[in-house]
Amino acid sequence: MECNLREKEKHKKEMMAVQDSMDVLSGKWKISIISSICYYNERRFSDILNDVVGISNKMLSKELKELEVNKLIKRLVLDTQPVSVHYVLTDHGKTLQTIINNLTDWGIEHRKKIIEE
Repeated sequence: MECNLREKEKHKKEMMAVQDSMDVLSGKWKISIISSICYYNERRFSDILNDVVGISNKMLSKELKELEVNKLIKRLVLDTQPVSVHYVLTDHGKTLQTIINNLTDWGIEHRKKIIEE
């Protein structure tokens, strides 16, 4: 089916938006890190490290910094003894909750489908 010029431009912008999203969320770990924080609302570094199987300390630190730069998470330094650091989603990061829920649902259904066949 042929698209007219207006539809082609619309699709091009939509594809650019998908690419922008993938640039921010791409990689092996970011979605899992965001999911960990989504499910619990607030996580410490060690909690996320335990939740995200296979990630190293160094990689988690790098990924958290990138998510912070992209304003998806916020690092909270609590004035406790010893100092405690927690990570929470920003309001902007919370907009990913629906996507995380949809990915969860899709993953559960996909796993069932694969096991059935």
